[in-house]
Amino acid sequence: MAEMIRNAPHKKTKIRESRGDRIFSVFNYCLLTVFAVLALYPLVYAFSASVSDPIAVNSGRMVLFPIGFNLEGYKAIFENKWLLTGYANSIFYTVVGTAMNVMVTFMASYSLSRKDMFGHGVITFFMVFTMWFGGGLIPTFLVVKSLGLINTRWVLLLLGLVSVYNCIICRSFISNSIPYELQEAARIDGCNDFQIVWRIIFPLSGPVLAILALYYALGHWNGYFNALMYIDDRALQPLQIFLREILVQNKRIDINADAEELEAMMARVQMAQTMKYALIMVASVPMLIIYPFVQKFFVKGVMIGSVKG
Repeated sequence: MAEMIRNAPHKKTKIRESRGDRIFSVFNYCLLTVFAVLALYPLVYAFSASVSDPIAVNSGRMVLFPIGFNLEGYKAIFENKWLLTGYANSIFYTVVGTAMNVMVTFMASYSLSRKDMFGHGVITFFMVFTMWFGGGLIPTFLVVKSLGLINTRWVLLLLGLVSVYNCIICRSFISNSIPYELQEAARIDGCNDFQIVWRIIFPLSGPVLAILALYYALGHWNGYFNALMYIDDRALQPLQIFLREILVQNKRIDINADAEELEAMMARVQMAQTMKYALIMVASVPMLIIYPFVQKFFVKGVMIGSVKG
C-alpha cells in the first residue's frame, strides 16, 4: 500500500484566488509597469537622442524613438585622443579604489561590531560626527598639498577611503546577521582574530560586500570634483573630466572667427545637445553592464541599512 501511494501521480493543488486578490494582483502589475516605464524612459530617450538628428533633438520633435540616424556625436567624442586615457584611468581608479574602500571599510566595521572592543561606542560617535561636520574645502586642499598628493593617483584613492554610512551598513550586517557565538566557538577551537575574519566573517558577508563594492564603484566612476581640484596632469585625469571638456569645447564660440569657422562652430553648438546624450551613454554603459551581476544583493543591502544598532 505504501508503495502504491508513493508511485501514485500527484496532482498539483491550485489555490483559488478570490476576486479581491485578483484585483490586487492586477493593480500591482499595473503599478509595477508604470514604474518600469518611468525608469526605462530616460535611458531609452538618452540613447535615441544620441543617435538622432541634432535639429530634431533641439526642436523637441524627438520624443522617444530616433529621428534621422546620426552618429556624429559619438564620432566627435571618440575622435578625442584623450578618451582612451580617461577610460583607462577611470577603470584603474574604480577597480583599485573600490578594492581599497571595501577592505578598509570591512576591517573597520568588523572591529566596531565586536562587543569586547574597548571604546567602540566612542569611536562610532566620532565617525558619525564627521557625517555632519567637516573641515571644508580649503583646509582639505591644504592638507592634501602638505602631504604631497597633488597630481598623484593616491589623491583619488585616499580621499573618501571610508564612507561612514557604508561602514554603519557593514557593521549592522555583521552584528545582526552573523551570530557572535560563531566567533566564540571558533576562538575555542583555537582560531585567532585574523582566522576568524578570513574563515568565518568574510565568507558570510558576501551580500554586504557586493553592496559596498557597488556603492564605491559608482562613486569612483562618476566622481570628477576631486580630480578637477587636485589633478592637473592630463595623463592622470579620469574619464569624466575629458567628457566634460569635450562638451564645453563644443559649446564655445569665438566671435572673432571668420565666416567659415563661425559656421562650423554653430554646427558644433547645435550638435552639443546630441553629444550630451552620447556622453551619458559612453559614461553609463560600464555601470549598466556591471549592475545586473550585483542587483540581487541590492534590495538586501538597502534593508541592512534600515537596521539600527
